[in-house]
Amino acid sequence: MSDDIDEALDWQGNRVDCSGCAHLVLNGTGSCRIRHACVNDRYARRIDRFFTWNPALADGYLSHPHFEVRAIAAKFANLFLLPPLLDDADETVRWNAVRRLPKRYALQLRKDPHREVRMRVATLIEGDELLPMAGDEDYYVRLVVARRLPPLLLGRMTNDEEAEVRRVVARRVPDEWLLGMIHDRDAAVRLEVAQRLSPEPLALMRRDTDWRIRYEVASRAAAGEVAGLVEDQDSLVREVARSRIAVRLERGTGTSA
Repeated sequence: MSDDIDEALDWQGNRVDCSGCAHLVLNGTGSCRIRHACVNDRYARRIDRFFTWNPALADGYLSHPHFEVRAIAAKFANLFLLPPLLDDADETVRWNAVRRLPKRYALQLRKDPHREVRMRVATLIEGDELLPMAGDEDYYVRLVVARRLPPLLLGRMTNDEEAEVRRVVARRVPDEWLLGMIHDRDAAVRLEVAQRLSPEPLALMRRDTDWRIRYEVASRAAAGEVAGLVEDQDSLVREVARSRIAVRLERGTGTSA
């Protein structure tokens, strides 16, 4: 809906009355405009525009009853006034406050009740400070953590209950930890493992129930280890295994293709 044609209403649904506004004087200076830039309007974009034009007024709105006003004011207000907003009832306010504060303040929100806040907090902190969030109750928060934790700190996440998290872990853990994941209950996770394993340990997965993993084995494991796959139930696996063995026999060296 256009800024110019809809009725200006406040957050409680009442018509905006400029005559009683504390900032009426700004109207004459072009620093506010009904249905366009107004702190009393219910639309966030109009509130944002008001503070963009009048950032010095933001400090006075950090305790406004409407969460949109508090959240947007937090983007412009004095940094020293923001810490109390970390306890605000609304998650948008808490996030807009913590994103501007020094990173140490983000530690206070690692257990925020709202998943969106925790998810975003996980993008602000790192290293050991991020590790406690590896056990977050929300899988998407853990997904963010798995993408950002240093590889050497991912050990506890190799057994995460969510397969998508374990897939990310399988892509990033040190090579020497991969063998501990070759029997993962999810085929997609095992495939990530297989694609990273070097040829020798990869042969340990030649009996995997998923054809994609057996295909990976047939393609890259030492040729001497793929003999059992020449009669595989999957035609693609059989084809690549037979091809590898045929090349080996032609060379007559006994080495892998």
